[in-house]
Amino acid sequence: MKKSFLVLMLTVIVSAASCSFTTKVDNNDPDKDRILIDLISYVLSKGHYDAKDINDDFSRNVFVDYIDALDPLKRYFYQRDIEEFKEFETLIDDQIRDKEIEFFNMTYQRLQTRMEEARTLYKDILDHPFNFEIEESINTDYEKLSYAKDREEMKNRWRLQLKFNALSSYYDKVDEQIDSITKNKDYKRKSAVVLEEESREITKTSLKEYFEFADDLERKDWFSIYINSIVEEFDPHTFYFAPQDKDRFDIAMSGKLEGIGARLQKKNDNVKIIEIISGGPAWRGNKVEVGDFIMKVKQEDEVEPVSIVGMRLDDAVSLIKGPKGTKVMLTVKKVDGTIENVEIVRDVVELEETYAKSSVVKKNGKNFGIINLPKFYFNMQDYNQRNAAKDVKQEIIRLKQQDMEGLVIDLRDNGGGSLQTVVDIAGLFIDKGPIVQVRTKGETPEVLSDKDRNILWDGPLVILVNELSASASEILAAAMQDYKRAIIIGSKQTYGKGTVQNVMDLNRWMRSNDFGDLGALKLTTQKFYRVNGGSTQLEGVKSDVVVPDRYSYIDIGEKDQENPLPWDKIPAADYNLWDGYIDFDQTINKSKARMATNEQLKLIDENAKWVREKRDVNEYSLNYNKYKANIELNEKQAKRFDRLNDYKTNLTFESLPYEKELMKKDSILEEKRNRWHKSLSKDVYVEEALSVLEDMKINNIRRSKNPLTLKN
Repeated sequence: MKKSFLVLMLTVIVSAASCSFTTKVDNNDPDKDRILIDLISYVLSKGHYDAKDINDDFSRNVFVDYIDALDPLKRYFYQRDIEEFKEFETLIDDQIRDKEIEFFNMTYQRLQTRMEEARTLYKDILDHPFNFEIEESINTDYEKLSYAKDREEMKNRWRLQLKFNALSSYYDKVDEQIDSITKNKDYKRKSAVVLEEESREITKTSLKEYFEFADDLERKDWFSIYINSIVEEFDPHTFYFAPQDKDRFDIAMSGKLEGIGARLQKKNDNVKIIEIISGGPAWRGNKVEVGDFIMKVKQEDEVEPVSIVGMRLDDAVSLIKGPKGTKVMLTVKKVDGTIENVEIVRDVVELEETYAKSSVVKKNGKNFGIINLPKFYFNMQDYNQRNAAKDVKQEIIRLKQQDMEGLVIDLRDNGGGSLQTVVDIAGLFIDKGPIVQVRTKGETPEVLSDKDRNILWDGPLVILVNELSASASEILAAAMQDYKRAIIIGSKQTYGKGTVQNVMDLNRWMRSNDFGDLGALKLTTQKFYRVNGGSTQLEGVKSDVVVPDRYSYIDIGEKDQENPLPWDKIPAADYNLWDGYIDFDQTINKSKARMATNEQLKLIDENAKWVREKRDVNEYSLNYNKYKANIELNEKQAKRFDRLNDYKTNLTFESLPYEKELMKKDSILEEKRNRWHKSLSKDVYVEEALSVLEDMKINNIRRSKNPLTLKN
């Protein structure tokens, strides 16, 4: 795989040497932007797995996405601006080919003008009190909102948005005052007029800070938005890193994560949590989850929170991050639409918690094993050092020493990682054979195989997945499913990311470069395929036993992203089905029957539908009493799902002997494992996985052909 990609790189680099990427220009010369677009479009055409034709249709798509990226809430541009911009709607492809940036220059200059006008608007609006008693509402479905026709309409749009922000603060202040009065009978009550004024001041401060952040943006920052509107038309994982962004990406990839331990993404004007880092403070606190929006940030030494709605992502992150041991209060809009204040003590990610861990599970007098694998990790400098495959192998050996009769591999929330570790882990459960097929643009698919006939574990195997199991997780689950080696339990399908990306330093493409650092391009270069020939792209892995979860009705997978590569199929690899079971299909049917009547799963499904219903709400009243009533109704409805946390199984979990020895000197490790075991004991999915293991009957004749007990 590496060899084929290097051949591609060499071909493209040699070709690039004859192109016009060597012009000498002063560092401050605007021609740098033209050269950058020319270079990126060339790299995309030669290196992207499925390069698109840059034509009029491509131009139209870039136009829509770029304008939306500049003004997602439609509070800057007027309809007349858009009409003027439309002159370039089908000309962006020509601009790219001709190395012209006239369209960018026009939109950039117009945006600066409109943002300056908005400063006057918001100050004028916030100088006057809001009336929270009149009947008024705001619709936050900005995609369906038309552009303002004139200044009066624009001012009203800003007024509604600012009133909505102030109403949120006003509600919080009223709630805090009631709480203060309850706790302190001498508390001096503030009038509604004073609370409204304070709420407006909070909103005014947030807007002031927002525009101060905007002032720090340079022309090159906006140009990066333009470039990414172009490259992201190829697929959602292709992305341009400006020089400063490339530095931050390198730091993140090196594992130097600190702060709250969560990955964030800009979604319209909101900051969305897209990943909780295992071992980080957010993970340990268990108060936030993927899909939550962070609305406000308050430092422990500040009185009022800062709204980060509309703020640049880098600036929002800088507010959330902070020194180890300090506290940050986040106002979070939960997946179910409720608003919560969550306090997190900042810390560094505990790398140990990103590694595989296991436990003995006792059920009906039998011992089973469960291995939790948060990601497919490896040492980037030396694969032979610690990696996921080595650790999983060691945990299986230890579990076998505890007379394990069945094994659960938990890949829920596992976003992927090293492909080689997947191949090595899969090899622990089968005879030698193909595990995954990898296809590079224009080349014959390469089959990555387990070449070792030894089998470490030939007993019952179940794999747990969910919608956030992605990439490498999908490869392992798919291989075990195709071989009929394991039963997959989980969501309707996994995430559906069947592509591989590489980060290319753009500076390496220049024979001579007087432009300074050009940044880097992450682009999709390969595609994964199952051993049965089907891609995991979009479709992911469909569970053998489908169970509902919190994300069942939320758009969260690859298919819900913009411009994903299509699903396709190639010829199957040569492989033999596992013949170690005698009742594989019957076991699946028995599990499906149990799950169909499980009351806990019915409640989970009901909760998932309610979450979707709340997320689809876009109309909000700006009348205080109705706003308050809606929040109270949401909280009341949410309470009926509190009993989800009351569920308990009859399973008991026990750490392995080696960990028990470590716990004698490490009370923190004992606390972590106790917390994990408590969570597992309330996990209906783990409970069903154990029932499936009990039902799986092993073909002892087949098993006798594999006398190996330990794989060395």
